[in-house]
Amino acid sequence: MPYNYLEDIGTADIAFEATGRDLPELFIAAGDATMNVMIDNLEAIESRETRQIELASDSIEMLLFDFLQELIYFKDASRLLLRARAMQITQKAGGYFLKASVAGEQLDATRHQQRADVKAVTLHGFSVEKRDLPEGGWKARVLLDI
Repeated sequence: MPYNYLEDIGTADIAFEATGRDLPELFIAAGDATMNVMIDNLEAIESRETRQIELASDSIEMLLFDFLQELIYFKDASRLLLRARAMQITQKAGGYFLKASVAGEQLDATRHQQRADVKAVTLHGFSVEKRDLPEGGWKARVLLDI
């Protein structure tokens, strides 16, 4: 065989955990963490363009997965760096629904300090769970492919 697979070589992934008092706060934090992997200075992203994102899923995990993938899609397809400004998440009839207002601007290499190019969210180790603490809240674990 003219090739072989190597193991224990550095991976091209970055993992993070995000927390929030409620699901919208968790999703906003996870979105910012994803964007911060791509851009070092989040505060430099100005709210010049607004988009509305509406998603539905059977599980809260896949809803977050899809939301983060949308942010990556806008970056890849339109060079738009977007941050969530307002978020509504509801649960009805066994499904979860998200309505988000995101705002940002075109990637500008002179103002946005680029770090890594995130290609996708991976399902490996991906989780969203309600925290078992007196104050409650939510926690997500995300692995990004770069």
